[in-house]
Amino acid sequence: MARLAQTAGLTDIQQEILSTVRDFVDKEIIPVATELEHRDEYPQAIVDGLKELGLFGLMIPEEYGGLGESLLTYALCVEEIARGWMSVSGIINTHFIVAYMLKQHGTQEQKDHFLPRMAAGDIRGAFSMSEPGLGSDVSAITSKAVRDGDEYVLNGQKMWLTNGGTSSLVAVLVRSDEGHPEGTAPHKSMTTFLVEKEPGFGEVRPGLTIPGKIDKMGYKGVDTTELIMDGLRIPADRVLGGQTGRGFYQMMDGVEVGRVNVAARGCGVAQRAFELGVQYAQQRHTFGKPIAQHQAIQFKLAEMATKVEAAHAMMVNAARKKDSGERNDLEAGMAKYLASEYCKEVVEDAFRIHGGYGFSKEYEIERLYREAPMLLIGEGTAEIQKMIIGRRLLEEYRFQG
Repeated sequence: MARLAQTAGLTDIQQEILSTVRDFVDKEIIPVATELEHRDEYPQAIVDGLKELGLFGLMIPEEYGGLGESLLTYALCVEEIARGWMSVSGIINTHFIVAYMLKQHGTQEQKDHFLPRMAAGDIRGAFSMSEPGLGSDVSAITSKAVRDGDEYVLNGQKMWLTNGGTSSLVAVLVRSDEGHPEGTAPHKSMTTFLVEKEPGFGEVRPGLTIPGKIDKMGYKGVDTTELIMDGLRIPADRVLGGQTGRGFYQMMDGVEVGRVNVAARGCGVAQRAFELGVQYAQQRHTFGKPIAQHQAIQFKLAEMATKVEAAHAMMVNAARKKDSGERNDLEAGMAKYLASEYCKEVVEDAFRIHGGYGFSKEYEIERLYREAPMLLIGEGTAEIQKMIIGRRLLEEYRFQG
């Protein structure tokens, strides 16, 4: 076991779960990840393996067939999986956010209907906030739901759905003005709908189209898609929590957890980059000795290791805060911001240590170099994190003059 990024105070069960996941990553993910990534191929065998391990139900309560584990356990598992291949952690994360939103905000009928099959991995979740024209400005959502008897009719276009094709349940955030008078704040007139669909591309149910995979620089293997709703009819009992106007809060609760997840991914990718850098530095010789013995490279390794350690500590702190029932938006924002920035820097340093070989597709660092930038954008950009952090700091440190 490596010296870096250890977590104090874990239970025997947590250590056993992590050891099992790390073993799976080393044997089943790392050896095939780069080849699958270059082919942009969905890692079906890996996903089946994670399903067998019970990871799709990791945080779903035991009464619904899950393992009932904490956010910390989940985040540490994500860190291990991202160390192997970040795309695989994305396949689990969106599923998990939908399960978390159901557990926290769903009606009893919704929990009973979805959670047992989600825990088994038979239903796979995706969630959808963004739209082609709005980016980080969630309050500018234009997709709409209009009530029609016992149903709602949804229209609009959504963007950047991770697992858009492979999922069978999508939590979709839209505007619903019903019961909200003119002039209501935009975030108070949004609703989350639970949309069931067939996996695949094209028209996956009447009124709902998943056009196809978006071709990306990195983060391949996992499908990222658009979602087009044109007269999509959804029963009223598929409003998350049974009440309109609560969607923004529900989604933000899910994203807060998602930010801890993205921080964990940053930690995992940075750890792998450090491992690759420190290994290569001891194998490659210049001027008659391994490059690891040149002070310039030792300084790089020292900085990389310190960043790996710091990011891990902040991620663990954010997860523990949420687990204790406290508000963690400040800690999650800080952890996501720091881990994604440090991940980019550690990956770039490992890339530099590899010299010309870092540019070759034969070396794993080339893949990490294309994956790291996604973390700077996913679950809110670095700039959005800094806005959240700044606002929360001003709440905490309000000047009493």
